[in-house]
Amino acid sequence: MPKPNKQKNTKNKAKHTKLMQRKLNKQRAEKEATKARLKAIVQKAKEQKKIDDC
Repeated sequence: MPKPNKQKNTKNKAKHTKLMQRKLNKQRAEKEATKARLKAIVQKAKEQKKIDDC
């Protein structure tokens, strides 16, 4: 039950949201970096295979 005559504690909610967004953005960035790294490795391997076949 809400406390009467007091405002809700929005500072903690805002801080929590900010920190969670930071965490999620960091995870997204790491995931994208991993994908990019793997894509570069695969492309390099394809080029190497193409050179070796000739």
